[in-house]
Amino acid sequence: MSSVGISFGSPTSGQGFDVTSTVSQIVANLRTVEDPWETQLTSLESQDTALTSIGSDLSTLSTALASLTDFDGALASMDGSSSDTSILELTAADDTAQAGTYSVVVSQLAQTSSYYSTALSSSDTLTTGTTLSIAVGSGSAQTITIDSSNDTLSTLVTAINDGDYGVTASVATTSSGDQELVLSSSTSGTAGDLTLTSTLTDADGNSVSFTQGQPGQDAEFTVNGVSETSSSNTVTDAITGVTFQLLGADSGTTVQVEITNDDSTVESAISTFVSAYNTVVSDLNAQEGDDSSGNAEPLYGSPVLAELQESLDDAFNFTQAANAVGTTNSIGTSDTFSGSLSIQVGSGTATTITVSSGETLSGIASAINSDDLGVTATVITSGDTAVLSLVNATSGTAGAITVNSSSLTDTTTGDTVTFSSSQSNAITSLVQLGITANDDGTLSLNTSTLESVLNSNYADVINFLEPSGTYTSFGGNLTTVLDNLGTSSTTGVLSLAISNNSSTESELETNISNEEAYITAQQSSLTTELNEANYTLEEIPEELDEVNELYSAITGYNESTNG
Repeated sequence: MSSVGISFGSPTSGQGFDVTSTVSQIVANLRTVEDPWETQLTSLESQDTALTSIGSDLSTLSTALASLTDFDGALASMDGSSSDTSILELTAADDTAQAGTYSVVVSQLAQTSSYYSTALSSSDTLTTGTTLSIAVGSGSAQTITIDSSNDTLSTLVTAINDGDYGVTASVATTSSGDQELVLSSSTSGTAGDLTLTSTLTDADGNSVSFTQGQPGQDAEFTVNGVSETSSSNTVTDAITGVTFQLLGADSGTTVQVEITNDDSTVESAISTFVSAYNTVVSDLNAQEGDDSSGNAEPLYGSPVLAELQESLDDAFNFTQAANAVGTTNSIGTSDTFSGSLSIQVGSGTATTITVSSGETLSGIASAINSDDLGVTATVITSGDTAVLSLVNATSGTAGAITVNSSSLTDTTTGDTVTFSSSQSNAITSLVQLGITANDDGTLSLNTSTLESVLNSNYADVINFLEPSGTYTSFGGNLTTVLDNLGTSSTTGVLSLAISNNSSTESELETNISNEEAYITAQQSSLTTELNEANYTLEEIPEELDEVNELYSAITGYNESTNG
């Protein structure tokens, strides 16, 4: 802390000193106590900005990953085509559709029943008391009786459309200017075929009759040789998950409908994932150097930065099980077991594991792992349920895992423990999808490799990316990693770091606030004291004059007289 000097010249001059300037110097010295606090606070706030930015980009990465791990996401997208769009046009294929080729022959299109009436002049009225009966399909006929409210074609149209007759009415104008009443069934296909009975006459007594425009009929077609019908030309249930539109009928033409996995959507989703991953890695890399001013970045040397980098690197290098089986029972996390199970890998010898009464699922996993059977056992928990998972890195039949658990009992529920069949995963790493790591940790995507894998092994791409209940997939593992790193959870690495910073920042702000309160009080006190001292100094010449006068009066010596 620097010293503060008070300059007021000769003490007897009466000039005093600048109180405001003096107090300001003292206050500035007092504030130097706050400097390290302010520096630390600025540093923490810079860290918060960097951590929040990384958190935002991790959230974007999680969203990109979710499109690949969601069972209704990009991997569920289907595409399709028709070999003759003049007969059949494919309109949709959802995630329940199965890839394959379907042969469709359309022999008849669906039609909606319609009738039109005798032409009347626009001024004609209908005879009161006459009737029009309408029956739709096998339904009962409904009768409309003409009265003054509906005795013109336009008012009759309104009455029909306002009622519940199962038809839509309209007026058509002919080329000669006359008008016809047109009735169209509200139900397409055979079920909507209309039956009309008319006693209508016009004002001149002429009969108003009806002519069929077209009969109601169902579409008729075959799918892979199986006969199908549809009341509509929009067909939604002939091929599971597929909607197509019938546009023409030709019993001599076979239309090939091809349903394929939507590779372009998957490729786009994976490209988005790689880009989001690279953004996060670039965020982390940027914190390892200096900023444009030559100062270290806010997170330089931070253990949080190291943890983020290490976790992402481990997740990228995660190797998925080549073969896996898992329990299929509903097992509680606290259930106990007794009995035995045997495990065989490939064509090897089956080994029996004896389970002591009261053993837990974790205990069984430990026993399996200690016997070195060629599998790794883990317990996967979800809420209050658990799965015993057995995996190995050997692909194909050589690594197939066979479990006989007929003698293993869940003593909590009394059920015999069952296992799924061995699942073989041909894709076990990102590299097989054409995704490789660069020297700086960012990823590169080889689209040719990805396209080849999607075309040849789509099912294993799904198994690699989407979470599984019987083993930990790449997608499931990375989802967990991101949840543990980001800000979506209060226990995430970034959330905890920001929270810890916030706690320290609060303490620093309290210290600074308390110090400011102390300085303000000191400033007020010093100002009062120094003003009083200054007043005293300013009064000294006058007091000296008074002393001199008193001295002169006593001694008769006048100090002000020269000589």
